[in-house]
Amino acid sequence: MGAQSLAMACGALALCLALTGAANPGVVVRITQAGLDYAHQQAITILEKELAQLKLKDISGDSRIRHVGKVHYEISRLSLRSFHLPHSRISLVPGVGLQVSISNAFAEVDGNWRVKLLFIRDHGSFHLKVENVYIKVNLKLSSNGSGKPTISSSNCNTRISRVRVRFSGRLGWLYNLFHSTIESRFRKLLESKVCEVVASSVRKNLQPYLQTLPVTARIDATAGIDYSLVAPPTATAQSLDVDLKGEFFSLAHRSAVPFSPPPLALPPDHDRMVYFGVSSYFFNTAGFTYQAAGALVFEITDSLIPKGFDFHLNTTTFSAFIPQLDKMYPDMPMKLRLSAPSAPFLSIGPKGLSLRPVVDIQAYAILPNSSLVPLFLLSLTGNVSAVVDVKSGHVAGSLQVGRMKLSLKHSDVGTFQVRMLQSIMNIFSSSILLPNLNERLNQGFPLPLPDRIQLSNILVRFYQNFLLLGADVQYQPR
Repeated sequence: MGAQSLAMACGALALCLALTGAANPGVVVRITQAGLDYAHQQAITILEKELAQLKLKDISGDSRIRHVGKVHYEISRLSLRSFHLPHSRISLVPGVGLQVSISNAFAEVDGNWRVKLLFIRDHGSFHLKVENVYIKVNLKLSSNGSGKPTISSSNCNTRISRVRVRFSGRLGWLYNLFHSTIESRFRKLLESKVCEVVASSVRKNLQPYLQTLPVTARIDATAGIDYSLVAPPTATAQSLDVDLKGEFFSLAHRSAVPFSPPPLALPPDHDRMVYFGVSSYFFNTAGFTYQAAGALVFEITDSLIPKGFDFHLNTTTFSAFIPQLDKMYPDMPMKLRLSAPSAPFLSIGPKGLSLRPVVDIQAYAILPNSSLVPLFLLSLTGNVSAVVDVKSGHVAGSLQVGRMKLSLKHSDVGTFQVRMLQSIMNIFSSSILLPNLNERLNQGFPLPLPDRIQLSNILVRFYQNFLLLGADVQYQPR
């Protein structure tokens, strides 16, 4: 390969790497130490119950005691009465994931014993206390091919500092002579079993629960949201960050979005358990998806005019502003078809959310045979601000319209003064269009939450190019 070919190949490779690695998330979920502590409490409760159900196998062997001889013993019907984890903590390990450390755990075991010494045989019961149990396990976080988070345990270590066993029965004194042998075997048995239970609990409980995090969320018949992970979760010294695609898509035909998400850098806030950084990209993919699907269309007829208004949507009303309508189409009902010629673009800044939508208003006369005759086409632009709220795990909103500007794009009924229509169009927009839009926006869209999680103590803040939602969480068991 020549130098030029090599340079071109290296350049192409660099470009491919840049394209594949440069995608910014549309949504970032940040779990703070407080959030991890809460999740840890729930998980420890489950682990404690599973350890209390630990099954231990029988133990048997021979032990030689000075001045007594060889003793054959059997320990059977081992029953773990309790396993308590009073002190534990979860910590972030940058670049790795999470680490759970448990200290001063303790357990109690009951069982039966049987002994054979020369011609002597006896049996009885025993009680064993396991104290100062230390457990340390790393939790590795990643993602699978479908974009869902995964978790697995690694580097599990269990250390038991103290085991005390007491035997009852006629020859209980004999067992107490070689208790160190029995205690050593119990210690090794429990140390290996505890890590097995921890790994099993992660597989059976944590991993399936993480799978309840929605990768996609259906919004309506037109669109859904892609919440798949774009990278494995990242642990830092302060938090666990999960980067999500955060993109609306058409259910009928998914196409590439013609713009990219901006960088999203969350502030170092840690007052809440979880934070959601929602990029302007997320909202703008919604506008793109609905506009491309032809869903940003709204038709107004006379039946939609609220009661109490002293006019009707017909050519008689509009002839006050366009006199020629009375001659061309006398006393005929009208229809206004509002549509977005381009996707609305929302901006987020420290002062809030705003957008300047462009709306085409096509006016029709409805003939006696119900056919439509185009009258004129107007363009409406205005300043719109948005109010955001979080309800039951959904982000809801409402729009407030500011100053609007009307212009004529085309007329089939001759020239007329557009400014004369400004007031009546304001009424149509504020009294009919806006309430319908806000009714839909009030339904909101779901945040990416795993099963049975409720949000509380919610805050909403605005930053350049993204909206920050903070909340505490509560797990609702079945």
